[in-house]
Amino acid sequence: MRYLIIGGVAGGATAAARLRRLTEEAEIILFEKGEYISYANCGLPYYIGGVIEERDRLFVQTPEAFGKRFAIDVRTQSEVVAIDPASKVVTVKTADGRTYTEAYDKLLLSPGAAPVRPPLPGIDLEGIFTLRNVQDTDRIKSYLSKHQVRRAVIVGGGFIGLEMAENLVHAGAEVSVVEMAPQVMAPMDYSMAAFVHEHLREQGVKLFLEQAVKSFEQVGEGLAVHFQSGISLETDLVILSIGVRPETKLATEAGLRIGEARGIFVNEYLQTSDPDIYAVGDAIEFPHPLTGKPWLNYLAGPANRQARLVADNIHLGNHQSYEGAIGTAIAKVFDLTVATTGLPAKRLRQLELPYLSATIHTASHAGYYPGARQMDIKITFSPTDGRLYGAQIVGYEGVDTRIDQYALAIKRGATVGELTQLEHAYAPPFSSAKDPVAISGYVASNILSGKMLPLYWRDLRDARLDEITLVDVRTEHEARLGSLPGAINIPLDDLRERLGEIPSDKPVWLFCGVGLRGYLASNILRANGFGEVRNLIGGIKTYHAATAPNLLPDTTSGSSVKTSPSDEAPSPASASVHQLNACGLQCPGPIIQLKQAMEALSPGEILEVQATDAGFPRDAEAWCHSTGHRFLSKEASGGVYTARIEKASPCAIATAQTQDGGHGKTFILFSEDLDKALATFILANGAAATGTKVSIFFTFWGLGAIKKECKPSVKKDFLARLFAWMLPSDSRQLPLSKMNFLGIGPRLMRYLMRSKGVDSLETLRQQALDQGVEFIACQMSMDVLGIDRSELLDEVTVAGVASYMERAERSRVNLFI
Repeated sequence: MRYLIIGGVAGGATAAARLRRLTEEAEIILFEKGEYISYANCGLPYYIGGVIEERDRLFVQTPEAFGKRFAIDVRTQSEVVAIDPASKVVTVKTADGRTYTEAYDKLLLSPGAAPVRPPLPGIDLEGIFTLRNVQDTDRIKSYLSKHQVRRAVIVGGGFIGLEMAENLVHAGAEVSVVEMAPQVMAPMDYSMAAFVHEHLREQGVKLFLEQAVKSFEQVGEGLAVHFQSGISLETDLVILSIGVRPETKLATEAGLRIGEARGIFVNEYLQTSDPDIYAVGDAIEFPHPLTGKPWLNYLAGPANRQARLVADNIHLGNHQSYEGAIGTAIAKVFDLTVATTGLPAKRLRQLELPYLSATIHTASHAGYYPGARQMDIKITFSPTDGRLYGAQIVGYEGVDTRIDQYALAIKRGATVGELTQLEHAYAPPFSSAKDPVAISGYVASNILSGKMLPLYWRDLRDARLDEITLVDVRTEHEARLGSLPGAINIPLDDLRERLGEIPSDKPVWLFCGVGLRGYLASNILRANGFGEVRNLIGGIKTYHAATAPNLLPDTTSGSSVKTSPSDEAPSPASASVHQLNACGLQCPGPIIQLKQAMEALSPGEILEVQATDAGFPRDAEAWCHSTGHRFLSKEASGGVYTARIEKASPCAIATAQTQDGGHGKTFILFSEDLDKALATFILANGAAATGTKVSIFFTFWGLGAIKKECKPSVKKDFLARLFAWMLPSDSRQLPLSKMNFLGIGPRLMRYLMRSKGVDSLETLRQQALDQGVEFIACQMSMDVLGIDRSELLDEVTVAGVASYMERAERSRVNLFI
């Protein structure tokens, strides 16, 4: 028998080796149009970044060594340019331009995929690269050695793009990632990708989300990347990581069937529409095991498995069926490990498949054993029988073993209940008595059985808070560090004694730090006769991550540099420094330990706290603000967050506690007049500068002051369109209350403000946001005027009168403007 294989690496080379292990009699010829047949494709970014120092370590086998060991005729720099299925002959073109033909009994296609390179103006300029193979790697490495690359732009926020971002940061470049979607890591749900966004920003990476590249331009010795939005970035290097397309040209010209996903069609035996031609790897499409719909899967693991199976089918006859791949993938993103398998919630929504989800935040191993790191897990499952659909994990250690367990469970058709039956090896350095995989199964089983009614972050974000009762069941101290608008605080341990404070005629929505205390509180309320009681899945940790605005970074160079210890606030050289290890503790554990440790210190002494809760630095800073202690610095490394805090004097502590005792300022802006809006923001900024908590409640005509200039298209009824036509479209269209003169007055006012150095309304508004002033839009006013949430600034919170009254009761000053 004569077996020809087109393409090497994971698919072709693996199949060739398996064929030789099956038979010593067959003639096997492997054609590869490049120089290399077996190399570590996934290691290329790490060689560019210098993590892998020796280029030779990228190569698993040289063509000569592979050919000799397996008695295979390896022909590199030999491109198969045509296939004649009727004659069972291929045409080969060599590097010197010579062509010849070879006959086959069976043919295997493993042509792979090619990087997407859209026809944008300037895309062929020097300094713009794709990364797919060793040749691409050599070109990038050569460019880096010959040019001083201080800035780099990665176009595309997928796995390879983020790995390149990390390695270029390690190489000393300031890196910007440009992604057309609202998130990086497309296979993940937004709520999980949000944790990756936060980590990338901590590492100094500039994220330009929902931005599309329009063109490239040569600027001096560097490049300019122009966005469709009008933004431009100057850079020294561009890496295109937009995606790949299956290489199907050869198959198409040979008359082989191309499937609906535009990959080479194969049957369960990996056989194409021609019975003597098989195909594997990135170029094929295959039905997804969960949906039955064909899809393209560009991963090395499935390609290797396909290669082994197809070799058996080629030589022994079609007897081994391929079950399909579910897209199990993992990546290192700086200190984080990010992994996914199966179907995320957003894909299930696209397919219109009903689903439920569960999100947990737990430790990678027993919290009392040193080194436990945060692990965030989300699973999706069927609402009828609990069959597991997908899993996503963001963490620091143990992510790889857990995602593999989920992948096996999904491929075996397991349910969330069966996750709890997995028998995990347990010792404190490796896991907990209840492993995170089992915990996710327990939480999902509670949701599936109806024991806990889930509240998802989107439901809460879009809710009308006047129609529900929102209860924060965390401790009073946690709530003071930051709660959600409209929430009342009843700590879990006080709940049974304070049931009378919760209205029984409205749904009750509960939340805590990560979801556990909310679940316990829901059991108490439901046992005491409360009707619809829902618990926020993933707690306030998931909610804050998922609803944080994706603000565009500063485009000036050096604006996204990580905070280092040298940047911290100065402290006395003689100050005594004490250490506190709060690693492995879940919220509110680190804050409680911080409070207890500070009580034992003397004024001027410094406490250095280490925690693995990603929200701890933010909580610690808020705690210092409310208690009077001095927050010196924060930094992150390897999933450990370190905060340095100086103990304040008794006088400073007493002053802070007095200020925290409810002496805030609350404003209501009821007017669309420019002068009154200016007065509101001037007063708010003045109050915020004193450290006072400030809230502005925008109602009816006052909503015009917080409308976006560039608003999305929103479908409206006739009355809403009428209001939109009559009312100012944004703050730059606001009239004056007097001397408006058909719009001339506001322009004159703005001119006078500029000439006298007075900040504009928009600048004052941004200053207020930067100082932490809370903007609240009246839900009822929005409904009456037909204003959609997406038309308002991203930082605005939507709430009802209860939220205003709650802040008014805590404030010393209330002004109606």
